Amino acid sequence: MQTVAVVVQDGAEPFGLGSLVEVWGEPYHPDDDNPVFDFQVCTPRPGRVKGRSDYDLHIERGLDAVADADLVCLSPKHDFLNHDPAVLEAVRAAYDRGAILYAHCSGVFELGAAGLLDGRECTTHWRYTARLASMYPEALVRPDVLYCHDGTVLTGAGSAAGIDASLHLLRDLYGARVAATTARRIVVPPHRDGGQAQFIARPVPDCDGETFGVLQQWIVENLHEELDVDALAKRALMSPRTFARRFRDEVGATPHVWVTGQRVLRAEQLLEQTDRSVERIAGDVGFGNAATLRHHFSRVRGVSPQRYRRAFSA
Repeated sequence: MQTVAVVVQDGAEPFGLGSLVEVWGEPYHPDDDNPVFDFQVCTPRPGRVKGRSDYDLHIERGLDAVADADLVCLSPKHDFLNHDPAVLEAVRAAYDRGAILYAHCSGVFELGAAGLLDGRECTTHWRYTARLASMYPEALVRPDVLYCHDGTVLTGAGSAAGIDASLHLLRDLYGARVAATTARRIVVPPHRDGGQAQFIARPVPDCDGETFGVLQQWIVENLHEELDVDALAKRALMSPRTFARRFRDEVGATPHVWVTGQRVLRAEQLLEQTDRSVERIAGDVGFGNAATLRHHFSRVRGVSPQRYRRAFSA
């Protein structure tokens, strides 16, 4: 992938645009050896574009930038139910020629208006998911996830989830090392699974939140250990039932799903950076045997560990 085009319109949300710039518009850093893209911001009518906050943007490129872009991003805007026919036409043409489409937050409504959501899993900000499902009943709207990646279409939940979705796509294209390096530069976690809940029951952590933070760090450092609910509950000084409920409420995923995700992430790193056998990696990350690693890795990543290593090994 070489060219990234971001479509910005009147009422542009600054954080949404900024999250795209942070991942796809960054120059080369020798310490990171990061991929660099021909990053272009465009708009239907070049010139002054009204911003959502107390400043406007000046954008010189028109929608012709979308014509040959490998990745076309739809940046969110305030008036997200008002669609420019020229944008819809450009998006349909990009989809027809096989470009990757990424609609951040309310930008997904643009895809719906373009007729690209029928039969497709998608999401948007939790405030708008009911409206999205009502307007586009053929779409498979998932209201409780951070992002959905269905074929060549990626949709994100909004705000900080835009970074998660972009990092997911970067990982999908370039591997875990590149995504982790980018996340470290932005100072965010390298991976939040797309199935993680958009919001949690207790947004301001109490002492339980601090306990789980410590526990999660311990888990990441001890993936080879037995990490079932009983063992983790004992370490957290809770009953298994209470632990499972509180963990899901706070983290947004069950202990099993979260631990499995961390094991797959660690397996990615070892496949990229070492020549250890798949059997040994399975033991190192706590899957026990190669067959179990292959099962979970293929389910999460969509390819076998061997194919992943051939694609991304240094």
